[in-house]
Amino acid sequence: QVQMVESGGGSVQAGGSLRLSCTASGYTYCSRDMSWYRQAPGEEREFVSGVDRNGIITYADSAKGRFTTSRDKAKMTLYLQMNSLKPEDTAMYRCYAVVRCAVRDYTGWGQGTQVIVSS
Repeated sequence: QVQMVESGGGSVQAGGSLRLSCTASGYTYCSRDMSWYRQAPGEEREFVSGVDRNGIITYADSAKGRFTTSRDKAKMTLYLQMNSLKPEDTAMYRCYAVVRCAVRDYTGWGQGTQVIVSS
């Protein structure tokens, strides 16, 4: 089972910054695809950013130019640096991991971390 631990949410004013962290432990020697999703009240969950096991990083259009994703493979941790935050970034942010071990995939969702951006 993939163990997921997130941290780093909070409340900031528009224009501020936050850094989220997500650790996906378990299956230490297996590769990981990790990504961030968010869901605002009354809205569908949407992809924010992710990095695949080859290190390829992708961003949603809403995140490009403001958010930066990075990872520490040794720590099995994904980071999301969010700058120039806007009120519309307010949402519950959750990390998702797919751990690929040989012929099997193991998945996990983080518990979520709340981000609130006030105008």
